[in-house]
Amino acid sequence: MQKKEFSIQGKHQKPILLDVVFKETHKPLPVVVFCHGYKGFKDWGAWHLIAEEFAEAGFFFLKFNFSHNGGTPEQPIDFPDLEAFGNDNYSKQMDDLGSVIDWLTTKNEFSNFILAEDLNLIGHSRGGGIALLKTKEDHRIKKLITWAGVSNFQYRFPKGKALEEWKEKGVYYVKNGRTKENMPHFYQFYEDYLANKNRFDFKEALKELKIPYLFIHGTADEAVKNREAEFLFDQSKGAKMKWIAGANHVFSMKHPWEKSNLPLEASELVKASVDFLNEKS
Repeated sequence: MQKKEFSIQGKHQKPILLDVVFKETHKPLPVVVFCHGYKGFKDWGAWHLIAEEFAEAGFFFLKFNFSHNGGTPEQPIDFPDLEAFGNDNYSKQMDDLGSVIDWLTTKNEFSNFILAEDLNLIGHSRGGGIALLKTKEDHRIKKLITWAGVSNFQYRFPKGKALEEWKEKGVYYVKNGRTKENMPHFYQFYEDYLANKNRFDFKEALKELKIPYLFIHGTADEAVKNREAEFLFDQSKGAKMKWIAGANHVFSMKHPWEKSNLPLEASELVKASVDFLNEKS
């Protein structure tokens, strides 16, 4: 098993920290790129065990931190750079994912191990939304999987008086349930959304997707409700839907994850994903 962590430069003055996991073989490997979700990071919970499962299954697995997720190369766990977190937005995340794909598909130190023409995306929660929207734009992507993926960005913003106060003050805060810190969102986040509303239209993106894609959702997801998964499936043509009975938003994982094996729901998540990626399309 080969593992390496390093940074690449993106478009927004901050490095993109990523790691790769794969098993050396005599032939290039299909690639899986994983996008974390809101208030997430690539080293959260049991993502490392999931990466190893994909590597064992014959994939070159890459996970990365969005450049403005609040982590730094020196402190990738949690959120030492709340200024960056407050200046994050969906456009930056789309650009970061584009930078990762560009890096993968141009000459790099892993080129001999990568089957660049077999590039697949997986995104969790908000990362699922970013992966879906990017897939519409980037024809290098061959298959898409979302895990507990969101179906809309608009209704995640404050509304009414809260929206007016955000514009007036320039910032609103969201409490992180795990770290207990107040995490800022600067008003530029909403301005970026309004300026790029068409780009972030899930319904239109789903109409245009012509590659195989799979939605996986837990029946007990408390953060992204079942109706969002149903919307994604209903608006798509030819997508597959997999429900995992009793699974919550993080498929029974938590941070930190100190066990050496995955919970049952996460194992089912990996198996369904690997089976889908191995299907001949």
